[in-house]
Amino acid sequence: MTLEPGDVILTGTPAGSTVVAPGDTVEVEVTTTSASTGSELSSGRLVTNVVEGPGAFDRNLGSTPAVTEALQADAWGSREEAGLAPEESSTGPLSEDLRAKLTEAPTAGLSAQLRARGLNNVVIEGVSPLVPGSKVVGTAKTLRFVPNREDLFKSHGGGYNAQKRAFDSLQSGEVVVIEARGESGSGTLGDVLALRAKAQGATGVITDGGVRDSAEVAGILPVFSTSRNPAVLGRKHVPWESDVAVACGNATVLPGDVIVGDDDGVIVIPRGLVEEVVAAALTKEIEDGWVAEQVAAGNPIESLFPPKGEWKEKFEAWKASR
Repeated sequence: MTLEPGDVILTGTPAGSTVVAPGDTVEVEVTTTSASTGSELSSGRLVTNVVEGPGAFDRNLGSTPAVTEALQADAWGSREEAGLAPEESSTGPLSEDLRAKLTEAPTAGLSAQLRARGLNNVVIEGVSPLVPGSKVVGTAKTLRFVPNREDLFKSHGGGYNAQKRAFDSLQSGEVVVIEARGESGSGTLGDVLALRAKAQGATGVITDGGVRDSAEVAGILPVFSTSRNPAVLGRKHVPWESDVAVACGNATVLPGDVIVGDDDGVIVIPRGLVEEVVAAALTKEIEDGWVAEQVAAGNPIESLFPPKGEWKEKFEAWKASR
């Protein structure tokens, strides 16, 4: 590449970079080896003295620096060095604090934050709550059914099968996520299994199949399904295995993934992203609530949704006063 004096060279963050503070000196140099002579070539060394600048970034300039816990931990080298609380465990139940935040956050807001992070296929499609207004939050306990085949149902459908073992092994705070291939022609659980799930401390069931005994099940715990159907399991399904990756409503769900459901639907959040995603969703929810109040008062949405310019200043002032 031909370079001219005065050209600007932009690089990624070099390995080993860390946090700087006023008084530090940062030196940057780009080197390479000449293909013809073998000698080292250098861009020259850029020396920058770090000083504390006045004021904050003008948020109307466009994309401004983002600060997340993940970026802070990466910059400092660890969550501990960054002064952050220990990361939510990647296994086991959710903390009460995190569960409360997820219960408060709407799935629409959580979905938007996942999409902003490049995750678009995290909605369990086609399911709705048996009882409108239901909210489910928990970690996934997965169960997979395969299409019914009479010989396989004879060997795997009766007795203490995979379905019954899955419900018996539930842990407190888990959500049963059932892969039923979108087949609504039979039930995938009934009142007895719902009672067992509740007794084990499960917070709900998500199935892309049907539910039998639906009136009774609806009064036991939150259940999201594609349909209600009186037929027994063996009409369409063979209970096959649990605690594996499943495809429920065209979404891949792994054991331990975080499941959140409300009237808008059900989403899947990778465990490693949940703290960051829910914090961002709740922050955005505050802004959206303020915007809704302004629109309800008769203001046009131009420059208000999202807030820009004068409206941004008004929102920041309102937020600072809270």
